[in-house]
Amino acid sequence: MPETFKVSGVVGSPSRQSALFFTPAKAAQLAGTPGRAHAVGVLAGPGVTPETLAGRVAAVTGPAEVATGVERSAVEFPDVGQTRTLLLAIAGSFGGFALLVAVFVVASTLALTINQRRREFALLRAVAATPRQIRKLIGVETTLVALAAGVLGGTLGLAVAAGLRDAFAAIGVVPADFRLAIGPLPPLAAVVLGLGAARLAAWVAARRPSAIRPVEALGEAAVERRALGRGRLVTGWALVVAGFGGALVPLFLRGDVATAISTMATLVVVIGLAVVGPQVTGLVVRVLAPVLARVWRISGYLAAANAQAGTRRLAAAVTPLLLSVAFALATFYSQTSSTAAAAEQAARSTTADYVLSGPAGVSPEVATAAGGLPGVAAATPVVRTSVIVATSQGDTMDVQRKPAQGLAGGQVRGALDLGVDQGRITDLAAGTVALSRPEADWLDKRIGDEVSFYFGDGAPAKLRLVATYTHDLAFGDFVLPVEPAREHTGGRLDDSVLVRRAVDADPAAVAAALRALPYPGLTVAPAASAAAPDGGDRQAQFALNLVAVGVIVGYLAISVANTLVLTTAQRSREFALLRLVGTTRRQVTRMMRLEALVTVGIAVVLGTLVALVPLGLLNVGLRGSPWPSGPWSVYIGVIGGAALLGLVALGVSTWVTLRARPIDAIGLRE
Repeated sequence: MPETFKVSGVVGSPSRQSALFFTPAKAAQLAGTPGRAHAVGVLAGPGVTPETLAGRVAAVTGPAEVATGVERSAVEFPDVGQTRTLLLAIAGSFGGFALLVAVFVVASTLALTINQRRREFALLRAVAATPRQIRKLIGVETTLVALAAGVLGGTLGLAVAAGLRDAFAAIGVVPADFRLAIGPLPPLAAVVLGLGAARLAAWVAARRPSAIRPVEALGEAAVERRALGRGRLVTGWALVVAGFGGALVPLFLRGDVATAISTMATLVVVIGLAVVGPQVTGLVVRVLAPVLARVWRISGYLAAANAQAGTRRLAAAVTPLLLSVAFALATFYSQTSSTAAAAEQAARSTTADYVLSGPAGVSPEVATAAGGLPGVAAATPVVRTSVIVATSQGDTMDVQRKPAQGLAGGQVRGALDLGVDQGRITDLAAGTVALSRPEADWLDKRIGDEVSFYFGDGAPAKLRLVATYTHDLAFGDFVLPVEPAREHTGGRLDDSVLVRRAVDADPAAVAAALRALPYPGLTVAPAASAAAPDGGDRQAQFALNLVAVGVIVGYLAISVANTLVLTTAQRSREFALLRLVGTTRRQVTRMMRLEALVTVGIAVVLGTLVALVPLGLLNVGLRGSPWPSGPWSVYIGVIGGAALLGLVALGVSTWVTLRARPIDAIGLRE
């Protein structure tokens, strides 16, 4: 109920939040935890260091956590501790993605540059250079370049980190006053990891030029080697099959795990296609070549002939563009599909007529007051919270925070449909819990078993399982009785109240009575507007993924431009020879435009297909429909950006290469 207080004083504005101060007894009463405190502040006496005092306090407080220095912020401001945990998770997740993409891109670029120097390596092998010397030469060159790039990248990365902090703050992932801590360890780690990735890529790229026999070296250097080795073919197609096999996982698992596996499956398929890229592009070009020659005659014939003769070069140009398209589509539409699945299930599962909510929650008394109004059949309080589940996996302990809801079991029927498949949700009372079907299977629990976990505030719980349900996207993995959910949630408030109208009641009269309840800030809305339990977190995670993926896609865009420029620059003598035998500059330019269209077309089509299969299977598992959810404009923007990047990079590099006089360019060494 509303309560009146007398203002006894005004303090200076706190640095980061508004606050009301009460006596210890009143504060404990308002928090609902009489005899308990969230934290105790201890001041050091003269001459006592904080570390010494912390040790003394820890010795007498037993299991209580003692924090000093900057660690105090995580105790006083819970959002700071959550932010630190979230940033560590982001670094681990997207750091791994970025490192994998970096190895893949660097290996592709090195393979291209080494292929351009095949005459040089062939000559070295012919004059008795050993395979070990060739590998050492490539390794040392790569190390020098990687060190220089690592130092520059580590320095520029600090500026990117500052931009990411601002972006994360803008979307609400981190507090606005969360500072960026700059130290020597992240740049050093970036240099070490970058150097390791480059050396690994160099080892892979150096295998062929170092293994070729001296007698065959000069002969093979004259023309591009067409056939792929058996080991490469087996590895590439095995990765493709494994990736598409992994895309089937969302048919059996749901939630964030399914979304992550779907994206990873796309990446594995792309890597597999890159390994067998010359074979795949060769098959596609074989189909396109007659069309190009028939429609554009001279320029089309030259473009088709070049593409057929240089399948490795074409595959090197297609690969980073393909990766950019597939990765961007898979990441974006997997998140939109997951969010849509949760929203659709929440809408289907909410059978109440109205939802009552407030800016910071609603008092538990609102449900009681609403339930007593004429024409109201039931009023169900909803508390959104989380629980911590610790499961043993061999010698390690896996700890996960999972979404949960607190409901009044006796009031659920008619307001919410949880899709109960075993037990009865009406049995949900003190000492009991309901689990989603996937969670119950994962924990190997049956009706009547005890389920051990921790509430969101860390308090241990052991509750009896009374029901399992299938609508886990809408209600999370745990449904708790409303009282313990309130008790172990900081504000001890309900997030909302779902109201079901009596069959013969007047809708307008019931809505007016609900709006007239004497609770400031209370809003009444149709129950269809109720979101999934973690809707806010899901939106923040979605925005976070977009920012992080944008960084990776930006790196890929640089790689695409670099690769396309490299593949064009190496052809200066080819362009000169065409000019000397009578081909006009306009015909050469048109030939390169057609090659650019072929490159972009293959990348866009394959990238779309590679992303579409895992996305379709993910949507079948989550929503029952193979069509991904999300705006078409993003797809058009992705393929439009990829096409623009490819055409501009090839067009500019072609224009620069054609500036030299043919008679001068023909004499240049490759």
